[in-house]
Amino acid sequence: MKALRDLVRKNVWELKPYSSARDEYAGVDATVFLDANECPYNAPYNRYPDPLQWDVKNVLSKIKQVAPEQIFLGNGSDEAIDLVFRTFCEPKVDNVVAIAPTYGMYKVCADINDVVYRSVLLDEGFALNADRLLEAVDEQTKVIFICSPNNPSGNDLEREEIVKVIERFQGIVVIDEAYSDYSSQKPFRLELDKYPNIIVLNTFSKAWASAGIRLGMAFAHKDIVALFNKVKYPYNVNLLTQQKALEILKRHYDIDKWVTVIKNERASVITAFLDLPFCKKVYPTDANFFLALMDDADKIYAYLVRKGIIVRNRSKIELCGNCLRVTIGTPQENNQLLSALRSYMI
Repeated sequence: MKALRDLVRKNVWELKPYSSARDEYAGVDATVFLDANECPYNAPYNRYPDPLQWDVKNVLSKIKQVAPEQIFLGNGSDEAIDLVFRTFCEPKVDNVVAIAPTYGMYKVCADINDVVYRSVLLDEGFALNADRLLEAVDEQTKVIFICSPNNPSGNDLEREEIVKVIERFQGIVVIDEAYSDYSSQKPFRLELDKYPNIIVLNTFSKAWASAGIRLGMAFAHKDIVALFNKVKYPYNVNLLTQQKALEILKRHYDIDKWVTVIKNERASVITAFLDLPFCKKVYPTDANFFLALMDDADKIYAYLVRKGIIVRNRSKIELCGNCLRVTIGTPQENNQLLSALRSYMI
């Protein structure tokens, strides 16, 4: 990769970050806090939270097998995605390249930050071709986004093709592994030392069943994490979120059980879908959802809405015409969906 300084926006590299009150006495065992203009009542919520969330990172480090200084925590993965643009991409000058179809927030953040977004279609089976992706790169390409397992297709992208992109691209490669807990593919977060130009995204919203606390993770070289910490708002993760994260991290054995149940349910629901006369195909999936090609996705979606059952209609997305994306729920929810579909008449 290029030197990190050559990839980062000049103003960001030279930025003097805001110094929060909590940063200035690190390592001191203080008991009286008269520095941050806080109210002395209603502890502990009267105090600003740890701006770098070290308690959460230290626990997370053992579970994810990543050093604490290689972990960034943000307000959902979307904050980390936005920080990629704010840190590396000069508005109106630089561009990013991404696969298509994929998670929509990459393009939204590109548009917000006034950065050109170039999408490269996967093949009809949603497979990645590294050569085709790299053909879209030029001197102003700072970042490539790859989501694996991909959303909305659900499949793991070919690891060998991802490695080709990482090794041949001179900029930053973001690998979004939000659904990796449901996959058997080796996560790229375990290879940060081998590939210093990658940023691996993960989230508490999927397998960790905590979408409501809005906590996302980015794993990267410590110098990239330091840049993110420089650019982010000082107290980006509130105290309640940090407390809830520590609670759910103690339950990682429960998470393993939930993942197993969901994978088993996924297989059963897909088998049932393939028996439906109006389901033409279910694409391979390594996530907690699947993409199904239907005879008339719009009509089936509208029918399910009337039944109070909400799936995602992806018909207007590239390569996803007439496709519904179905999340795996509880056995009861899955049975309710299948019962409604078996009563559906075209």
